[in-house]
Amino acid sequence: MSIRPKPASSTMAEQQSDLRARLPFDDTQDFDDAKRGFVGRREPNAVLAEDGRTVWDNDTYAFIRGEAPDTVNPSLWRQSTLVATDGLFEVVPGIYQVRGMDLSNISFVEGETGVIVIDPLISTETAAAALALYREHRGDRPVVGVIYTHSHVDHFGGVKGVITQEDVDAGRVPVLAPEGFVEHAVSENVYAGTAMGRRAGYMYGAALPRNAEGALGAGLGQTTSTGTVTFIAPTLEITTTGHEEVVDGVRIVFQMAPDTEAPSEMLFYFPDHKALCAAEDATHNLHNLLTLRGAVVRDPHVWAKYLTETIDLFGAEVEAVFASHHWPTWDNERVVGFLSLQRDLYAYLHDQTLRMLNKGLTGPEIAEEITLPPALENAWSTRGYYGSVSHNVKAVYQRYLGWFDGNPAHLWEHPPVEKAKRYVDLGGGPDAVLANGQAAFDSGDFRWAAEVTSHVVFAQPDHDGARELLADTLEQLGYGSENGTWRNFFLSGAFELREGQFGTPTVTASPDMVAQLSPAMLFDAIAVQINGPAAWDESLSIDVVLSDASERYRLRLSNGALTYSSQPQHGDPDATLTTTRRALPALALGGLTADGLADAGIELTGDPSTIDRLSAVLDPGDPDFAIVTP
Repeated sequence: MSIRPKPASSTMAEQQSDLRARLPFDDTQDFDDAKRGFVGRREPNAVLAEDGRTVWDNDTYAFIRGEAPDTVNPSLWRQSTLVATDGLFEVVPGIYQVRGMDLSNISFVEGETGVIVIDPLISTETAAAALALYREHRGDRPVVGVIYTHSHVDHFGGVKGVITQEDVDAGRVPVLAPEGFVEHAVSENVYAGTAMGRRAGYMYGAALPRNAEGALGAGLGQTTSTGTVTFIAPTLEITTTGHEEVVDGVRIVFQMAPDTEAPSEMLFYFPDHKALCAAEDATHNLHNLLTLRGAVVRDPHVWAKYLTETIDLFGAEVEAVFASHHWPTWDNERVVGFLSLQRDLYAYLHDQTLRMLNKGLTGPEIAEEITLPPALENAWSTRGYYGSVSHNVKAVYQRYLGWFDGNPAHLWEHPPVEKAKRYVDLGGGPDAVLANGQAAFDSGDFRWAAEVTSHVVFAQPDHDGARELLADTLEQLGYGSENGTWRNFFLSGAFELREGQFGTPTVTASPDMVAQLSPAMLFDAIAVQINGPAAWDESLSIDVVLSDASERYRLRLSNGALTYSSQPQHGDPDATLTTTRRALPALALGGLTADGLADAGIELTGDPSTIDRLSAVLDPGDPDFAIVTP
């Protein structure tokens, strides 16, 4: 079923009009800041891979001009207009940013002989294009250092677009990152990477057409680039607040901020420039406490504490703050005010959620009841363009109390399909339920229309009327969303109902990423692929010997679980694999066959059928699994 987008309903048009009247759209400071320091832009701003495919094209957002149409929340339209502003910008003399060339920003700090790169984007292609733009206007300065602010792929994946592994191995380019960076960067993109990647396709609207009825941004940035993801491990891990480094004559003072926006994250200050890099802990929106693609719930309590520490450490003299997304803020009073608002926002959400959950309210109830104080509600930098108050307070509830709300009726519910069948029967059959959904749609109650119509789709996936109404309903919810990722989720659901599943547009578990797996992480990555029921009656053992590290591991498959130990074991294994640490990750790249092992230079001794038996019970993830249908 291929159906063109529908116009905004009268209910949605009225909502957009009310929002225009309520929010301070006459405040244009952000537009001044987003253009300040402009140096130049790429013309056109499209980036191609070696095979000619487009991995980034910011010019496709040129339609975001003027007043918002009724198919877009006017607040999100304003934010998308700002975020789509691209080019090379001077933050302060000696510090530059390229914005609008990926989901995130890449920054350049000029030293005595070259330039330090901060957060080299997702893809090598976009990072290389950004560096070329910088050099076009600032000269052909060599890269003399790289800093990763934190462990999310949009801040390191393009590193081989600005330096090479040979540069690092030869000691020419140091790579600085916060403590725990490698472990968290790799594990997030490997263990649950398939599910996260599929959901990220919804979150960033990667398959949606770019127009006023489709994708116009994710609030934090436009979308994700789709080029080559790479990885170079840091040569220096920063572990303590107050640690100072001098890179190419540039003084840098670091502040650790673990378990804030990322489990491994740091902010840092350039004293000679009076400029603070806030990483992703202070951007021009409310951030996620639980990203919709999935992750471990973040801690807003420590997030607020670290922002207080930031103000205490640097607030007396800082004159500019720039971050891994959005545009900078200048002048000491404005910088401290910006950081303070961000701090108060996360503290308020945390504390008020705890206050209400201790009164017995559940996550959804708190999300409906909580209100922000006027100073936070009316500040553009605290609006829910990426995180939302609604899903963030549910995340806080989840962090403290988990998925169960304490009501025993919710302790053992039917799964979605069985629940849907019973609801449809209860409602008098699919047509009667659908009539209820249509009435809700016509009255503008899109939340209820989505819920009841989704039950019909899950009970009878081929019911064309239900799929059409659900698509129309999700579309209207998308049109009304101030949050960019909510809009993308709603519209992606509508797209897949109409056009079919689009899979996973951006794959982050690249060979470079897998190559960073430690032996233990690699074995864990294999273990989560074991099809438990298929392996119930299988029992085998494999020794893995790392000839260049004097390490030996015993892997055991029993009772459907793959476990491992590095301690000396009794008895002989069924098979032994002898290899090096560098070659070991081949096991996770299709190497669990005799031919794959041989091609990777891994020696197999013992019973070769052991590997075939293990391979036979592997059940890799599906990057095209259903989301909006059963």
